[in-house]
Amino acid sequence: MRKGLILALLAAASLLGICLVAQGAAPAMPATYEGLVKVESKKLNAVYLLPDTDFRGYTKVMIDPVQVSFHKDWMKNMNRGRSASRRVNSQDAQKIADTMRAGFEGIFNAAFEAKGYQVVTAPAPDVLRLSPAVVNLYMNAPDPMGAGGLRTYTVEAGEATLTLAARDSTTGALLGVALDRSRTRGSGRPTVASSVSNRSEFEELFKRWADICVKGLDELKARPQTAKPAA
Repeated sequence: MRKGLILALLAAASLLGICLVAQGAAPAMPATYEGLVKVESKKLNAVYLLPDTDFRGYTKVMIDPVQVSFHKDWMKNMNRGRSASRRVNSQDAQKIADTMRAGFEGIFNAAFEAKGYQVVTAPAPDVLRLSPAVVNLYMNAPDPMGAGGLRTYTVEAGEATLTLAARDSTTGALLGVALDRSRTRGSGRPTVASSVSNRSEFEELFKRWADICVKGLDELKARPQTAKPAA
């Protein structure tokens, strides 16, 4: 992914987070972004599309490696009040990020393949390039090595923001951006947190996102042109 696109996505994700903090579930996102127009979405916090784009010619997808990054205060918050043996370190964070990356990529690729899209590795006129990122990841109770027999109870595993850029694979033209900040769905009551429960809850969130993205592409292909601005 190009550096400029990474910065643009991170800026959009930061803006999304600011709006969500200020206004809860109904963020006041701008009407346009990087030449794209905001369109109505019932499933994601914000979707932007390039006007008059015809997605019907895209029958394959090329999916970039997912970028995973934590909320900027996550490690500091996790280590507040912890003993030295229970602190989350950079190795713990890297292990969590690697697990998240592998889980997301497997789920995301499988979702498109299940709907009949061929996942390819080279650009072509019929290939849509997707660049996903999981940013502002916040895991409520990480399970670092050395935690011993101590138990931590949580209602949910945490939250994260999905950013997804869609581009023409041959020209690199940015055709759309989707953003969504969501919490995992826990049991609704305090339960013992572990690396297994954390992974399970976040993978369920990734499956929801993947399903939404695949259905969204199907809907775009079902109509000849995008996009009418959101009201």
